[in-house]
Amino acid sequence: MAAIIGISYEYKAVNLSKGEQFTPEFEKLNPLHFVPVLDDGDVVVSDSYAILLYLEEKYPQIALLPADPQLKALNLQVASIVTSSIQPLHMLSNLKYLVQKVGPQESLLFAQTNVEKGFNALEKLLKDINGKYASGDEVYMADVFMAPQIAVAMQRFKIDMIN
Repeated sequence: MAAIIGISYEYKAVNLSKGEQFTPEFEKLNPLHFVPVLDDGDVVVSDSYAILLYLEEKYPQIALLPADPQLKALNLQVASIVTSSIQPLHMLSNLKYLVQKVGPQESLLFAQTNVEKGFNALEKLLKDINGKYASGDEVYMADVFMAPQIAVAMQRFKIDMIN
């Protein structure tokens, strides 16, 4: 993300499957133990939505939201659908909980069904947009939110994102 807006950064991976998000060092950054976290010196911001809005304000030279109010609202809608309807089902902690409560097959079916529902909503929302990216010919917040979710949907849930 930082590469898109042209700022230098240091990437530190957190291996969720090894529980690195539960270390005391990480807990100081985010007591919820979620990723991502942006540590910008005196400012620590967690949650993708908050991080992107922070970067939008701090580095306005390359906008993450279009100036056009309609396209801006569209990008915010996409981000909201991803963060509320799709991304929570990709979280390992949520998946583990579902497996414990209903079993692996039922939890997979639940996640697949709801992730597909979210992507179907996005497809309908973006159907009339022309351009290379989600909301036109520039990369904006919608693209940043959708891209990793598409990859996870295909890899983890075996959802056909091409047809």
